[in-house]
Order: sequence, then structure tokens, then C-alpha cells
Amino acid sequence: MGIEETPWDKAVFGMPTFEITGLAEEDFALALRQPGHYTVKIDPLADKRMLHEYGFYYCDTLIEPHCTREGFRFFEHRDFRAMPGTSMAALLKICHGAFSHGRFHRDFNLNRDLADLRYDRWLESLHNEGKVLGLYHKEELAGFVAFSGSCLVLHALGQNFRGRGYGKYLWSAACKEIFARGETEITSSISASNLAALNLYASLGFKFGKAVDVYHLLVK
Repeated sequence: MGIEETPWDKAVFGMPTFEITGLAEEDFALALRQPGHYTVKIDPLADKRMLHEYGFYYCDTLIEPHCTREGFRFFEHRDFRAMPGTSMAALLKICHGAFSHGRFHRDFNLNRDLADLRYDRWLESLHNEGKVLGLYHKEELAGFVAFSGSCLVLHALGQNFRGRGYGKYLWSAACKEIFARGETEITSSISASNLAALNLYASLGFKFGKAVDVYHLLVK
């Protein structure tokens, strides 16, 4: 069966949550009989007729930036640095409410406060594993990058630091730290609607590869 439970989302949204990993019609039919929230990730060029027939609705398109150390365009400045050890309380002030481009925020069937909580808890889990770098402008916390191996899985800038051209310096500091840990390529996953992030990654030399459309369904 191509349906997998997603316990992390279940704990946040207070209902059964699943990801359908195949496109078999029996999986879609089963979803309609079992209450919960469902996610499907599909190639943008794939036939989506069955998704629409079963009531799935579009939420986002995710694309994958990727860059090798050799291809990375570093912007270094002494006023910008990345370092571990930032307190969770300080990170939460930046994280909470920062992910309006996320698919859970864009899903009109889900509570936005719970969508915020999902990212807060994800950051907390990564922080507990020592996988978060605080991004600093001089001595002030400007944002964070959370990573798993070579993948930047969660990142944000504080409201006061957006639109000021700081991102390329802060991401350069974070990626320099990750490359120093022995990684040879850095990847990420971002919403195609997040133009600020797209432009930032492009300025740093990232190329864009795999793309997936994300569809949701809420069965009551």
C-alpha cells in the first residue's frame, strides 16, 4: 500500500496525517474512506486528472537548489558570521510566523497557528540535535540555518534583516561552516513562490534541479 503515516504532523495538527507515495487508484480510494489529512508529491508534468477526481487540491511547488563547493560563490564580510549554540528562545522569535510560503500555511483547510507550531517544533528538534547555526550581523542574531547532513532543511531571517542585501553574506557564512564539516555539495528545498529565496540561492551559484508539485486532501 502506498500510504505512509506522518506522525510528526499528526502530533501538531491533532488528526491522522498521511503521505501517499504512489499513484495507484486503490490508495486514493482508501484515502476517501479514512479520515485525515493527505499529501501527494508529484512530478509537475505528470497527469493530475486522478488527483482532481478524488478532490486533491494544489498547495505548492518545491524546487531543489544544489551547489558544489567549487561552484559556490562566497560573499564574505567580517560583520557576518554563523555559529552553533544560539538559544532556542532567541531562535523561536525568528522562526515563529516566518514560513508563510510553506505548504501548510497555504492550505486553507489547516489552522495557520498550528502550521507555525509545526515549524517551531521542527526547529526545536533540529536544535536538540545540534543542527542549527545562528546567523549574526555583528553581535545581533539575524536569522538561522538548520541542516541535516548537507541539506539546508529550514532557514529564516528576522524581519528587521530582510530586504537589506544581508542574505548572501549570512548564507555564505553558514555554507562555509557546512563545507568545513566535510560536505562537498549543499542542497535545499524551497517553494517556487519564495522569490527572495530563489534569488538568494541563484546569487550564490546554486543551480535548480528536481521539482515536485504538492497536493493536499482533507477527509473529514
